[in-house]
Order: sequence, then C-alpha cells, then structure tokens
Amino acid sequence: MKLFSETLNTSTIKPTRVLDIANTGNNYIPIDLSETNEKLKDVDVSSSESFNQYIESYLRAHNGDVAYGGYLELRNIYKRSLHFNQQDVHTERNIHLGLDLWCPEGTKVLAALDGEIHSFKNNTNYGDYGPTIILKHQVEGLEFYTLYGHLSLESIASVTVGEKVKQGQSIGTLGEAQVNGDYPPHLHFQIIKDLQGLQGDYPGVCSKVDLEFYKTNCPDPNLLLGLN
Repeated sequence: MKLFSETLNTSTIKPTRVLDIANTGNNYIPIDLSETNEKLKDVDVSSSESFNQYIESYLRAHNGDVAYGGYLELRNIYKRSLHFNQQDVHTERNIHLGLDLWCPEGTKVLAALDGEIHSFKNNTNYGDYGPTIILKHQVEGLEFYTLYGHLSLESIASVTVGEKVKQGQSIGTLGEAQVNGDYPPHLHFQIIKDLQGLQGDYPGVCSKVDLEFYKTNCPDPNLLLGLN
C-alpha cells in the first residue's frame, strides 16, 4: 500500500502556489531558520520586530520577494513560548511540520487546490497560528486537508464551513504580528492526512518523540508547491 506522500507525489496534481506572488524562478528564496543557523544567534527572535528586520534584510540581500522553508526544521524560535512545552526537553515541540513563506503583511493567500472550508479559528496562544483556515480536498479518491496559518482577522470574519473554493482563489490575507502569534508576516502552509477530529487547528510543530507519526501524517508541502 502506498504511503500518503507517495500517492500525492504520483497524482495528477501540478505544482501550485498559495500566495498571490508569481514565482519567476528566482524570487522565491530558501531560508534557514534552524538551530544550526549561526546568524540567528545575533537576532532576538522573541521580538517580532527584530525577527522581521532579519527576514526583510535577508530578502533584500537575495533580491527576493518570498523566503520559504522550514519543513522538519529543528528550531529554537519556539523556546520563547510555553505553548511549545519548553519546560520539558523530552516533549518540547521544536520540529516544524509545515512550510513557511515569509513575505509582506496583506499578501493574498490562495487555495492550493479545489476544495471546501473545513474549519477556521483564531488560535490566540502566544506563538500560535492566530487566524487559521483549514480546507478539505478530494483528489483521485484521496481525502486530505491543507492548513493556512498566521492570517489576518479579516480572513476569518466572513467564511462559512462547507463553502466551496477553487484552486487559486483568494481565501484570506497574511496578518500582522499583533494577530498572527507575534511573528513577522508569513504563511504557515501544511498538508494533513488525518485531522484527528480537530477544528481550525492542528499541530504545526512537534517533538522528536512524535516525529515519525507526523512525518507520515503531514508530508512535505513541496509535494504541492514544487519550490525545491
């Protein structure tokens, strides 16, 4: 039996985009936010303003419009929030399960595929997603979900569960630090096989003890985006 990720990878899905910023081939720039990035040691990532300066400087230096990356990246940036259990090194959640796309506040967020609004929620814990939308998809008999986190409050003000959406349709905009969990503006995009009964939320960061499960349940978003 094929793994979920293998099924996605061999389906008829063509590479898609989730931001209203065309990929010209050189304006989407990979970024490393892992614990091994020595340059981050000089950045106060507990301050969204300081963190944002780093992101903007990185984009300028690389002549980019979007900085992307982070799938299965081991990060220290979550240590600032107890939401990620930093008090227990064995269950600390610091492995990122989605793909982050860093770009300006207000950028339109697009549906990756045809689907419907499964759920939405404002996840208000410090360091959490803030406003979040989850879409449900059916592709070649395969049901799965895509999650869009760190949106604006306006993005969830008038959505309706069950509402149909088309691939490429705008479903919201990126939120500012005051509402998006206190991060520089970015989209957290994640593929999820089984939502495990959750609504408007799903773990976007896991601990090493749970990694094998989440690697299977949340495959690499680049299966859809094709950025690598």
